[in-house]
Parts: sequence; structure tokens; C-alpha cells
Amino acid sequence: MSKERARRRAAREHETALRTAARAAEQERRERRTARATAVRRATTDRLPRVTRTHRPTGTLARRRRVQRSLVLALVVALNVVVWVLRPDWAARLAALVVSLLAAPVLVTLLVPRRR
Repeated sequence: MSKERARRRAAREHETALRTAARAAEQERRERRTARATAVRRATTDRLPRVTRTHRPTGTLARRRRVQRSLVLALVVALNVVVWVLRPDWAARLAALVVSLLAAPVLVTLLVPRRR
């Protein structure tokens, strides 16, 4: 009977050792995969400008500024659509596009009130 118990215990210990080894191998694979993903992420994000990694500002003032600039952008796009529909020649369409792109910062400065 004790030989049978010893054989069963040895089988259990063998199974436990196999499971422990499998768990350790899986953990090692997971760590290598995480390290590789981190290295790839770092290699790609280091090439990007720092501005793309920052978060969008929150708060009432930032929201107001986004809304005002969005309205100016909508105005510029609407004017370009009107020119696109009313003028069939490409020269006028391209001229309106260039002028609107150059005038957009000026419109933001003139139309958006500055609060101090």
C-alpha cells in the first residue's frame, strides 16, 4: 500500500512540476511579448512630435475656444461650398480655397472675442 501511495504522490508531484513549468514558460512568453510591444511602441512614438502625445485641454475656456474656432471653420467651409456651386471654373474655385486658407487665421483673430 505504501508503494502505491508513493507512486501516486510521485505522479502528483510530476503533474504539479509540469504545470509549474508550463506556467513559468507562459509567463516568460508574456513578458517577452510585453517587452517587444513596449519597444515597438516606444520606437514609433519617439518619432512622432511631442504635441501628438498631449491630451486635449478641458474646461470651459478650452471648450469655448473650440466652439468658436469650429464656427469660423464652418463659415470658411460654407463659403467654399458656395463658391464651388456658383463658379464652374477651376481657377475661381482654387483661388477661393487659397484665399480662405490664408484668411482663416485673420477671421479667427477678428471674429473671436479676446477675454482677459
